Amino acid sequence: MAASDPAEQPAVVEQDDLVDALVQTSFLTMASLNKVGAEHDLSLTQLRVLAILRDRRLKMTDLADYLGLDKSTMTGLVDRAVKRGLLERVRNPTDGRAVDVRISPDGAALAERVYPRVVRLLSPMIGTLTPADQRRLRTLLETMLGRH
Repeated sequence: MAASDPAEQPAVVEQDDLVDALVQTSFLTMASLNKVGAEHDLSLTQLRVLAILRDRRLKMTDLADYLGLDKSTMTGLVDRAVKRGLLERVRNPTDGRAVDVRISPDGAALAERVYPRVVRLLSPMIGTLTPADQRRLRTLLETMLGRH
């Protein structure tokens, strides 16, 4: 195996450090979210759905796309949440063939209880940043997720 160009090595080390920091941050975030989900008998995906639908209603297909799930998986997830009284299916007002999903009053109440707990668990990480760094981090994360 040929020796790599020494000029490229610092970039590789920095990238490795960045990937490691991103993975560690992801693990800490996932652990917090899984903890909150377990406290309320919610899977990580169910927790995400409640967060997404807190302030909007979406077509089933749009929600599935947003979560990266296929239609049958999304249908099963929504079925279970509807049975628990957390979500409601409603006709789309502009497309009578489409079904929207919205959070139910019980689901909204649960989301309102869960969100502060998530904030408390993630605050130690976020709190190490200045407000300006928090805004920068949000912008960078949104860019990485293709939402900017």
